Formats: sequence, C-alpha cells, structure tokens
Amino acid sequence: MPMLLDYNQIILASLFVSIGKHTNIPVEESMIRHMFLNTIRSVRKKFYAEYGEIVICADGKNSWRKAAFPYYKANRKKDRDASELDWNHLFNIMTTIRTELKEIFPYKIIHLDHLEADDSIGTICNEFGTPLNSGERFIIYSSDKDYIQLHTHGNVDQYDPVRKKWIRNNDPDKYLAEHILRGDVGDGIPNVLSPDNALAIGERQKPLTAKRIEALMDEANMDETTRSRFYRNKMLIDLTQIPAEYQAQILDEYAREPKPDRNKMFNYFLEKRLQHLLPHIGEF
Repeated sequence: MPMLLDYNQIILASLFVSIGKHTNIPVEESMIRHMFLNTIRSVRKKFYAEYGEIVICADGKNSWRKAAFPYYKANRKKDRDASELDWNHLFNIMTTIRTELKEIFPYKIIHLDHLEADDSIGTICNEFGTPLNSGERFIIYSSDKDYIQLHTHGNVDQYDPVRKKWIRNNDPDKYLAEHILRGDVGDGIPNVLSPDNALAIGERQKPLTAKRIEALMDEANMDETTRSRFYRNKMLIDLTQIPAEYQAQILDEYAREPKPDRNKMFNYFLEKRLQHLLPHIGEF
C-alpha cells in the first residue's frame, strides 16, 4: 500500500508557493532539504496508517518522449532562460537531496534514465490498479492533473498538497480523451488542430471549441492529419502508452527493497542542521 510522491513536482510547487514571484531570491540547499523532509514527515503522519510506506518517484534525464517528439517541453527551456531563477543550481540541489534520501532513508526511490515521475507512477498504478476499491490502495501525492487518467482504478486516490484537498473526477476516461485532443501547453504538446512546432515557436494554436471537441471524440470525424496528431498526443499523454521495456524497468525498480543505513540518520540530521526536525526523527 504505497504513497507515490512526485519528487520534482512537490519540490517545485512548494518552492514557488514559498517564494511567489520573487524568483531573484537565491535558492538555498538547506531550505529545499528542510522543505522536502518536512513534506515526508507530514505525508507519513497523515496517510501512513491508510496507505503504507512512501515511494519517491523522480524525473530521470533524457525523457523518451523528447526522443519521440523533439518539441516535448521545448517551451520550458525558453521560459527558464528568461527567468531570474538559477535553474541549474536548483536541479543540482535536487540531485544532491535525492542521493541523500536513497543512502539514508528507508524509502523506495525510482529514478531511471529516460523516465519521468509520471512514467513510474503511471506504470505502478496501471500494473496494480483494480476497477473497484479493492486490493492494496495507492495515493498519488501530487497536484499534477496528468494523473487524473489513473482515477479509472478504484484503488487509486490523488491528493493535492498545494491546495490541501483530494482531486476527484467522475469520468477519467473522458478527461483523458479531452486532454489528448487539447494537448498540454505546459509540456509543449499542441492540440490536434495545430502542427508539431506550434508551441515551440510561439505560434498561436488553432482554436479548439467545445463543439469541435465533442465531434472529435469520435475518431470517425477526424481527417488524416488530425488523426495523426491525435495519436501523437496519445503517445505523449496516455500513461498506458509508455514503451514496454521502460515499464519493465520501473516494475523491477519498484520490486527492489531499499537498503539504507539508518544508523547514519541521526548524524545526518546534525550535519545538515535539521534541528527543527531532529525531535521528530522517529517519524521518518
């Protein structure tokens, strides 16, 4: 009964809640470390009894989606280059903390090249999900709406740590179909009426009205170009489309039991000056 934590999304969401629009503020490693460890403590206190232990899922390098679709998240680089935030410094901090977690803490950590947290969480839920609320239960601890498609499984819940509320959807299959048609601006995926490079070059997408979406829910109403773009988006968005070899890697990693050195934890808390968390070390 695991709690699936989207490592990168949690840190970035928490950071931007903390600093708001003040992206010129230097990001301190100690702040990020304390923030994420406090999240772990909070999650375990709130959900451990019902959902069991934490599994931390992190983004690896060189996503397979980028190889399949070169414009995937291409717009993010432009936004980051224009930002005052030192993104390279932040990502180095996240790598350092993830390495510390794996060495010292008793949690499974899934971090594989070519794979994102979405891939790990999607594969685990699709592998162990059940139609009814039966079997072991899973909680996805993330505000990312890409995971709504996994609500088809009756034993999968999702909690938004930013808004501190459950994410519910009564028709996740319809949500996924509409998501595929609309694309995903944040990930550089255009809607099905727009060319591959539309978002990467800042081109205005062709409007996709509610009426047009309703018509396109039936593939018979798509022309050849629209159908091709639909399957482009389905490959990138639908978490059942993750290549089989990558799904196997994820499940192998998920099956491994962590081998931390808990004896190091006390010294780690002292060394990293985690005085506020030290009295709660037993909650980790």
